Parts: sequence; C-alpha cells; structure tokens
Amino acid sequence: MAQSVSAAAAGVSSSPAAASAPETGPHAGAKTDHERILIIDFGSQVTQLIARRVRESGVYCEIHPYNKIDDAFLARFAPKGVIFSGGPASVLEAESPRAPQSAFKLGVPVLAICYGQQTMAVQLGGKVEGGHAREFGRADIEIKADSPLFEGFWEVGGRYPVWMSHGDRVTELPQGFRVVATSENAPFAIAVDEQYRFYSVMFHPEVVHTPDGAKLLRNFTHKIAKCRGDWTMAAFKEEAIARIRAQVGAGRVICGLSGGVDSSVAAVLIHEAIGDQLHCVFVDHGLMRQNVEGVGEGQEVVSLFRDHYNIPLIHADESERFLSALAGVDDPEAKRKTIGKLFIDVFEEKAREIGGADFLAQGTLYPDVIESVSATGGPSVVIKSHHNVGGLPERMRMQLVEPLRELFKDEVRALGRELGLPEAFVGRHPFPGPGLAIRIPGAITREKLDILRAADAIYLDEIRKAGLYDQIWQAFAVLLPVRTVGVMGDGRTYEHVCALRAVTSTDGMTADFFPFPMDFLGRAATRIINEVRGVNRVVYDVTSKPPGTIEWE
Repeated sequence: MAQSVSAAAAGVSSSPAAASAPETGPHAGAKTDHERILIIDFGSQVTQLIARRVRESGVYCEIHPYNKIDDAFLARFAPKGVIFSGGPASVLEAESPRAPQSAFKLGVPVLAICYGQQTMAVQLGGKVEGGHAREFGRADIEIKADSPLFEGFWEVGGRYPVWMSHGDRVTELPQGFRVVATSENAPFAIAVDEQYRFYSVMFHPEVVHTPDGAKLLRNFTHKIAKCRGDWTMAAFKEEAIARIRAQVGAGRVICGLSGGVDSSVAAVLIHEAIGDQLHCVFVDHGLMRQNVEGVGEGQEVVSLFRDHYNIPLIHADESERFLSALAGVDDPEAKRKTIGKLFIDVFEEKAREIGGADFLAQGTLYPDVIESVSATGGPSVVIKSHHNVGGLPERMRMQLVEPLRELFKDEVRALGRELGLPEAFVGRHPFPGPGLAIRIPGAITREKLDILRAADAIYLDEIRKAGLYDQIWQAFAVLLPVRTVGVMGDGRTYEHVCALRAVTSTDGMTADFFPFPMDFLGRAATRIINEVRGVNRVVYDVTSKPPGTIEWE
C-alpha cells in the first residue's frame, strides 16, 4: 500500500500543524533501494487490493490518485511499471478521469484494469461504447493467443473464470494492440501491445473471485516489469524507522494506546526509532473488554508496555469522563465523534503534563482512511468516520506521526512479529478505538457494559476452546436495544438480546460471516444465557460486508 499518501492527497482535512509535517514517502526525499510499481487510482473501492497482491509478491508499490500526478511526480517516482485501477465513472462522460498522458511515455510496462483499460484505449486512439455491454460478476474468458501476462497458468484454447464489473466496453483497439482473450460481452477481455508493453484486462485480477488473478499480477511485476521482489516487512521496518527519525528529529512524541494491535505496533516501532523521546498514553475510557477471569484489557496493556518494553507510559483512567459524556447519546456517529474529541482533549492534557510534545502518534491503517474519506476526493464514498482519521484540531500544535497509515491489518501483524511483540498481542482480533460503545446500539449505561463484557468474554472463550480463534478475522458480541420475553425456572423474564458476530476476511474491506457448526452456537448461547444475568436470547449475525459493515455501528 502507498507509503507516502499525504493527508491532503487522500482527501483528509488536516490542521495547519498537521499539514506542515514533511511527506514521508521515498519520492518526497526518503530514499529507498526498492523497485517501485505505481498504482494510479481512478476511484475503485478495491484499488487497495491491487496493492495487496503486488506487495504479497514482494514488490514495493504506492497508490496515488490520477488527479495528483504530473510529469514532475512521475520523474521523481521513477516506477518500474504502472497499473491503472478500475473506477465507477464512464469514459463516455464529460470530465471523466484520465491517466496522465506522460504515463504512456515512460518506457515502462503499463497494466490497465477495467476502467483503466477503457481510458487507455480512448487515450491511445481506440473507442469505447456503452449501453449494451453490462457484465457483472463471474464470467469465463477464452484465451486466443499467448502472452507473458498469463504465461505458466493459462493456455490457448482454454476457458478460465474471472470477475467482471463493467457497463461499457472497448469496441475498437488502438493501433498496435491485439486481442489475446475474449468473453461473452467483452470482445477485448485482454488486449495487449507487446512492442510498448501495454497490457489491458476488462476483468479484475485483484479480487479473490478471479482465481488466477494474483498470478497474473505477479507475471506483470516479475516477468514483464522485471522486478526483483525483494520488498519485505523487515525492509519496511528499517525504512519506517528511518522515516520516523527524519520526521521527528529531536522532538517529543506522544502516542495514544488503545490496547489493540495497531496502536501497540505503532508504539513499539516508534520507540525503536526514537527511544525515550516517545511517551505513551493509555486512555482507559471505560469501554474495554475483559477475559473470563474478569481481568480487564487495561491491566494487560499497562503490564506489556511498562514491564516488558519499559516504554514511558501514562495510564489515564478517564472512564467517568467518557461515560458521562456519552450518557444519553444514541447516534453512532455522535458516539464516535464524542469519543474522538475526548481522546484529543486527554492527549492535550497529558502532553502538557510531560512538558509538551511536538508530535501525536496514531495507529491509523489504510482501511480506516478509505472508509472515512474519498481517496481521490471524488467518486468513492464515505462509509463511516473513524475517530483517528481527519487531521487534528487547529488549536493543537502537534504534527501527526502515522507510520502504519498505508498498511493493512495482516501487514501490521507481520510488522509486530518482526518487532518481537508477543503473539497474544499480535494475533488479537481487531478492536475498534471507540470500544464497546459501538457494540451497544443506542444509549450506553454501566449495566449494559457489564452485561456485554461478560457475554463477550464467554463467546471468545468458547471460540478459543474450539480452536477457531485464528481462523476468524474478528468475533464479538453485541448487546441489542431490544428486550424479549423468556422463561427461566418456570418464571417469566424480560431481558436483553445478545447478537454474536464472527467474520472471515483478509483486509477488513470485505468480509463473510464465519460458518460455525450449530452445536458451537448452541453451546455458546447456553453459556451466555446461564452465566450472564440480563440476557435471555442469543442470535447469530449472518450478514456479509457488503452490504453490512463488520461492526454494527
């Protein structure tokens, strides 16, 4: 994922202080010896999956919006190859996105995907038509001729499944192009110009629904662009440490710990870079979980960072303050914004206690950014806001340090292992910054929090006992704002409904519900109802993402 997408480039509004922070990508001055692939983003919701596939093959890459790239940028970036993403626009529309024309003159290979194929065709003299070429979902392509793009896995005459998502199609190829694959509604499913090393596909190789898509992308980066594939998480760690040192200098950094993987990895990485210039603040907002023994997550966080890593840590028990501010608040966006504002307030206060700080460190990840803002300032929509995305209030005189901003969750786990964090922390399921506040739809009370903590602990305990924890991306309980009639001990009850949620995913951008055996669900439900006073009904959420989100709020 992009190592240097600034807040402004990603469409994030930031304060003057935050905006003044130096760019941290290699093209902005931090040198890297790794070959690079440039991914030009036309607003697709799955552009980041292209980067995941490229990075998985050991090749460094960055995503940049089409409207932020000029000749000077291309000269600085010096890519070994360029990939055009898909996008929601039609090239037939006025003012629709276009690739910089100079991208075709770099002398490096270009791979154009879906919308990228269409704009490549138009920009090089071909034609695109709409209105009769809709093709969504699974399709088969037939290979008509050989190409290094699919050498080693697709053969001439064979038919292979791919994933299509387009309403327009190319109807006339630019001069020099030839067809090497077709589908029922895409006569130019794969079209190439081998002389200039221009390759275009109408389908999406980056999604899992194209079974051989990762192989195709690897052929482009390794066989066609001749990349060595030497980018590793160990390399990222060393380069990230160098960037942090360059950005921070002799300044002091304050880092907010949530107890989750992201902030923990960010803190250890920054501490390795600048040592005791880092001060961590763990804000106990009263919205954390507990285990079945009743030990709260807060105690585990304090023990890890004070005892194991000897990192300067301020433990701020602000539960009363947060719960008071959230009293009566039932709108999910209002909850997130209330919590985010209080986090900033606490950071300001604690920064003053240590004599001031120049930088605020956060464990922001790329999916946080992509869901909170449009990456191009245009076609992709805001799904929900994240409390740690959007810059800093103008009154704060701190710059942001976000070393994980362009990493996915599994990459953060790999970085944590590279840094030596205990597996118990690295392997934790994601836990949202607002904590249990967004797992209690409606208003929050202490009683509801106590019920949810107990139910959630039992659910996760059963998952671990069944040996399923590491197969699941995220699992948690939700306390619904619904009471139902039940019968317990021959008496009538009128108590809460608890929903259980578990999903599988690779990056958090899409997810499917986990197919628990019915006996597991029955066992977990029975324990929760028997052991948690206040719950008399348990249900299981079988919604995928999309259309739902992983969290309920």
